[in-house]
Amino acid sequence: MRDCLWRSVCGIRQALGDTMKLKLAIYFGLMLWALITSRAYAQDLTITTVTRPPFSMVENGLDTGFSIELFGEVAKNLDLSYTINRMDSFSGMLDAVVEGEADAAIANISITANREAILDFSQPIFEAGLQILAPTEASNISIWKILFAKDFMLAILGAFALLLGGGMLMWRLERKHQEYFDLNAKEALFPAFWWALNLIVNGGFEERQPRSPLGRVFGVFLVISSLFFVSIFVARITAAMTVGAIQANVADINDLYDKSVGTIEGSTAAAFLSKRDLAFIGFDDDEQLLTALENSEIDAVVFDAPILAYYVKTHPKSDLKLVGPVFLAENYGIALPSNSPLSEDINQSLLELRENGTYDRLYKKWFGNR
Repeated sequence: MRDCLWRSVCGIRQALGDTMKLKLAIYFGLMLWALITSRAYAQDLTITTVTRPPFSMVENGLDTGFSIELFGEVAKNLDLSYTINRMDSFSGMLDAVVEGEADAAIANISITANREAILDFSQPIFEAGLQILAPTEASNISIWKILFAKDFMLAILGAFALLLGGGMLMWRLERKHQEYFDLNAKEALFPAFWWALNLIVNGGFEERQPRSPLGRVFGVFLVISSLFFVSIFVARITAAMTVGAIQANVADINDLYDKSVGTIEGSTAAAFLSKRDLAFIGFDDDEQLLTALENSEIDAVVFDAPILAYYVKTHPKSDLKLVGPVFLAENYGIALPSNSPLSEDINQSLLELRENGTYDRLYKKWFGNR
């Protein structure tokens, strides 16, 4: 009986000991995880970005922009220290996160299915979309561009040559019949041209009517043919302006198929254009892209609407305008490595920033009232 009782007591003590060991193991495991996490947060995080005003840029030697300041507020909430590594290209920024060289990426990073497959994203930090930026119609159908076009200038020179040739032929026929043409060939160049020009415009001089039979026949021929010449020039100017207006008329994405279109290589805009079978020229950064549009190297730009709107706002003298509504709605987020331990805390902090008004304050600072 004693042996049974003793064995029972020993069994209970062993069970209690095993339970205590399990609790201690769990406790020390949690302490170790907390220590690892706190050390991970305590170290300097590497944040990659790319210049995309107004989301990320450098002013007076300091990193700034909507996304930069928003992440700064997140870091303040979470007591994170970090350094910003500004990359030369958008793809390079994301590759740094994928390859583990950076802890996060911030800019105007669209949340897409393809990117989600290799990255984690925070909850959306900005609602955006794509839009078209193109020169104003006035710059595309300028009368000066039409008048100084190569083919039009050649036509004008041809008309002057015909007038001079017609005038000199009349001089040849009339020089012995009236005093106006009684000049040598060199002296008669301008009077002959002036006579032909007045014949075309005014129907000729009353006191300078041809007197020789051949001169009268040729004069009638010039008057009749002038009607056709004037009609041709008027029609050419009208046609050129009409074609210019048609070519300049960009109302939506469907008007870009016969245009030279630019966007950023590897962007969601590039993917959208490729899906629509719309040929485009890819640029490495938005500065090169917008400079090409300003210099008329391309006809239009398709890119993120808030970036294009910010460019128009900050370049009031630029002859560019936003065309049509925003399309292909998309959200921007903070890109993180897959299974990043920062994800949950960053998302919670972003929610707090929306609830306490910090997000709205930053939005108003960079984009105005919503």
